[in-house]
Parts: sequence; structure tokens; C-alpha cells
Amino acid sequence: MISDNTICAVSTPPGVGGIAVIRVSGPDAFGICDKIFMAAKSVPVRKLADRPANTVVYGSICRNGEVLDDVLVSVFRAPHSFTGEDTVEISCHGSLYIQHELMQWLIDNGASQACPGEFTRRAFMNGRMDLSQAEAVADLISSTSLGMHRLAMNQMRGGFSDELKQLRAQLLDFASLVELELDFSDHEELEFADRTELRVLAEKIRNKIKDLADSFAAGNAIKNGIPVAIIGKPNVGKSTLLNALLNEDRAIVSDIPGTTRDTIEETLYIEGQLFRFIDTAGLRDTTSDRIEVLGIRRSFEKAEKASVILYLFDLTREEPEELVPTSRWLQKFNKPVLMIGTKNDIARRSPIHTSGNVQAIHISCKAPADIERVKNYIAHIANVYKVADNEVVVTNVRHYEALCRAGESIERVMKGLDHNLSGDLLAEDIRECLHFLGEITGGEIATDEILGNIFSKFCIGK
Repeated sequence: MISDNTICAVSTPPGVGGIAVIRVSGPDAFGICDKIFMAAKSVPVRKLADRPANTVVYGSICRNGEVLDDVLVSVFRAPHSFTGEDTVEISCHGSLYIQHELMQWLIDNGASQACPGEFTRRAFMNGRMDLSQAEAVADLISSTSLGMHRLAMNQMRGGFSDELKQLRAQLLDFASLVELELDFSDHEELEFADRTELRVLAEKIRNKIKDLADSFAAGNAIKNGIPVAIIGKPNVGKSTLLNALLNEDRAIVSDIPGTTRDTIEETLYIEGQLFRFIDTAGLRDTTSDRIEVLGIRRSFEKAEKASVILYLFDLTREEPEELVPTSRWLQKFNKPVLMIGTKNDIARRSPIHTSGNVQAIHISCKAPADIERVKNYIAHIANVYKVADNEVVVTNVRHYEALCRAGESIERVMKGLDHNLSGDLLAEDIRECLHFLGEITGGEIATDEILGNIFSKFCIGK
């Protein structure tokens, strides 16, 4: 599934920078690089092919007497490299011309341009990491918040893989006892697997799979941003608040009701966590404008799907007692809600009494200190999404779907045990559960098409 050619690619981001790193990996990595690399005269071992592993050497890239650049070259020997192959990493100056010429010289001497994710794919194929760890490499590269970084690092270091290994080991023990009974099926009096103990084990496995699958909601929010819906009646300051939070004029602000007709989404980091703020159309009874009606319907949909709701109300237009029914209505969302009274620079009122999942504050969108208070409340409300070190949380849709299917299989095993089904039927569902768990780490993926689709989403050079 992987050719035995030597590949090369620029591993640093496109563009001009202080340095660029060109990675070369494959059986002829040293030979190809030795054709264009000349170590400094002070270096005792001149050839890269003769140098010890995990060393760095200073020298020049040159061809036919022409020096392209002075570089540092790192040497890694198989199998103790990222890809599991002989690997050379050339650190040169970040000139686009130097990068282009160096790549061309490597290709002229026998290397091939790497495809997206090909280095990591080779690491997977050579047993340096499983598929879930390989996918975590891409997540780590794209991580933009503390939570995303922690999840990717934990998965890349094998935290998720270890959980799956334990599950598979327990399932294999389970399966071996059932299969042993099948081998002696002509002796009906023999029972190697105690059905009561098997059910306890199956329930334990089911609960663990469910916990991992349930963590996907939090993992997806951390990875893509915790969704925060900003809702309320027209002209209560929803767009003004969004602009104040972002510190820019992102949404149109007007005193004309119905100005915001569709949702507007923007992201913001608060205390290292990514949030997606969704400004929605004003909630009011209207049938005259079909577009506005659609916008209001979408506002309710966003509120249902959001992890946090900010409900805004105008302190100059609504009395505290009028907001009690609203507070009760917001409690039905069964998620954190912050009721925000706006224009407090004019109204000067005390916050209303709230309970349960609903909290309330009064602010002026013109006061920077009040905007910081809103951010602090949001960070506190979303504290549930903070990830502890070494915590296993599922963030990949492919992993989530495989866990759901594994969960369905183990559920069938438990029902089979309850109804005293024969061992061959139980064994089939156990094997299916093992298969889906194996899909996550790559042990059960055999097609080049699936692997190609996974690694095509990586950047070139990784």
C-alpha cells in the first residue's frame, strides 16, 4: 500500500519565514541528500550515510560548484524516526526561491514529491503509531485552543488507543470462551463461559463504549468551538453585544425591528477556549415578512442546538416581574442560560432573581468592564468543557460512528445472553464489536481507498 520510493516535501507553512524545513524520507534518503549536501570542513564525518542517528550537521547545499544555501541537516535512522524510515530534515533559510530550488534538486536526484499526509501515513504503515494517533497529528497541527491542544496531545500519545486496547482485550477474552464452547459443541454438558460473568463483563464494556461515545458532544464543541446563541426580542442589543464581544462592527446595528434576518456566526477565544457566538433574528410575533419568520424559526433552532444561551432584554422596556415567565421558559432548555439586561447605564436596575440553569446580570454594552463580566460568566458557565490532563475525549466523527456501531453490537450480545442464545450467534456479534473498535485504530482497515481519504485531509509535509 506504500511504494518504496523516497519522498520529500516542505514541512513548514507556505510563505516566507526565517527558516524552512524540507523533510526527506525513504530507503535512499541519505544517498539522495549526500549528492547535494557538503558538510563543513570542520565536520569529521562528512557523509550523511555514515553519520550516527539523531545528530545535526552544518554544511551547504550545492550542485556543480553552485552553493544554494548554508543549512543544518538532522539525521534519523530507521526504525527510530517519525516515519520508521531513514529520514533527513534540512533546515534552510525561508526564501521561496531556496525552498523551490532545494525541492527541485532533491527530485532531480531521485526523490518524489510527497502527497498530503504521506509522512504520517508511512508512520502508520510502519507501525510507529496507530490510525487514531495519526489522525491526532492533524488535530494537533490545527489546534487553536488549550482544550484542542490537550485532546490532540493525549490522543497522539496513545491515551485513546490505550482505552481501546483494554476494551479489545476484554472482548477477546470474552470471545475466546464462547469460541471454546463452540469447539466442543458436541459435548453439551461442557460450559466454559459462565453466562452470568459474561453478562457482567459485557455490561462493563457497553458502559465504557457509551462513555466514550457520549464524550463526543463535548469533544466536538472543544474542537469546533462551544456554540453560544444570542437570542431575545428585536432591538434589545443582540448585535451590539456581539460587536462589543468581538471588539469590531461585525453585525449591523439598527433601531429598525427585524434588521437581523439570519444568523451571524463569529468565533472568540475566552480563557483559551474557542466559542462560536451566534447572533440570531429577534423573537417576535410576525406573519407579514416571510424572510423574517424564517429567521425567527432559525433562532429557535440555534437556541436548541447551542451549549450556552444568552437571552437579552431591554431594561428600559421590561419590568422585572414581566421577566419571571421568560425565566421559567428558559429553564426548559435544560442548558446554561445567562439573562442579560442591556442599557443599564440608563435604567440602573438590580438583577432579577433566577434559579436552576438560569443566571442574570445587567450591563451596558458601552462599558468595557461590563463586557468583560459577560465573558467571565460565559467562561464560568462553560467550565464543564475544560479538559483535564490525560482525559480521553472523542473528537473525531469517524471514531464516534465506529463507537456507536460497536455499542449496538455489544447491546445485541447482552440481549443474546438474556435470552440464552447459542454461542455461535453471540460470537458473531462479539466479532462485529471487535471489528468496529479495530476500525478506529486501523487494525481492521484494509483498503487503500479509506486510508487515502483519511490522509488526504493532512497538509503536505506532514
